[in-house]
Amino acid sequence: MVHMTLATPILHTARLRLRPFTDADADRLFALHSNSYVMRYWDSPPWNERARAERFIAMCRTMADEGTGARVAIDRASDGAFVGWCGLTGWNPDYRSASLGYVLDEAMWGHGYATETAHALLQWAFDTLDLNRVQAETDTRNVASARVLEKIGFMREGTLREDCVVNGEVSDSWVFGLIRREWRPAAVPIPAREERL
Repeated sequence: MVHMTLATPILHTARLRLRPFTDADADRLFALHSNSYVMRYWDSPPWNERARAERFIAMCRTMADEGTGARVAIDRASDGAFVGWCGLTGWNPDYRSASLGYVLDEAMWGHGYATETAHALLQWAFDTLDLNRVQAETDTRNVASARVLEKIGFMREGTLREDCVVNGEVSDSWVFGLIRREWRPAAVPIPAREERL
């Protein structure tokens, strides 16, 4: 497999702006990932030191430099409020596959932002990375996240039993898959456009 640099996109939807992370995002990112309620279904415990946010941002840049994925910060277009992040990781150009993940601030739940964001990033990925398959996993207790994935066309493919152990708590994960021939770009009627630098 040949690695190449992958420019993190800047995308716009009707309500959101998806953009590369900057160092200025560290405080907001730390607040998001240190919130135990937001992270209760995540595969690792909440962060307890701000340096984790700085390392996360550095890793986003490394992923782009190595061409293994793209993570974008999400801002609300109307007021610039930080919504969270969404990313495609583990991009394999030979297999034409990647994994989708996202975390949104608790105050942003229930507004359709996760669906809008994931749809925009997937449209970019199918067009730019020529993906054939995208995989996503969610804790089986996270019904809201499962609904988001199903809304954008993912099919639940199976269960990873006792997949995660976080702070001594064992949980299962659902595996979802979306393949190119099942992708429906118009599934969410919110146009995304890429900003040209």
